Amino acid sequence: MTRLTGRALRVTIFIGENDTWHHRPLYTEIVHRARAAGIAGASVFRGIEGFGASSLIHTSRLLSLSEDLPVAVVIVDTEERVRAFLPTLDALVTEGLVILDDCEVIRYVGREPKQGETGKEGKR
Repeated sequence: MTRLTGRALRVTIFIGENDTWHHRPLYTEIVHRARAAGIAGASVFRGIEGFGASSLIHTSRLLSLSEDLPVAVVIVDTEERVRAFLPTLDALVTEGLVILDDCEVIRYVGREPKQGETGKEGKR
């Protein structure tokens, strides 16, 4: 069971939904590597509109030419674990924005896996 309270570090990675790593969505690769690194948790959020360094607006609105919507991957853990994970992000994210924020976790308690459950079923 994972417990995390108090001071923590949040890393948010802004990328495009079409960004890939070896023919796999980049956000998926980041989440799976975070899990393998023992990070407390990671979530992916799909944006409905945004722009980045290119100033090209990406939107989900009908009649839009852009389909590469913005994606944010948010990871929260202790500063030590997040900073240890940064070289992995450095290798994976070639275009995008990575930001770090100090934060305070009020309560995070992971559930115990049920008997026979491996934790790989896609549940948080």
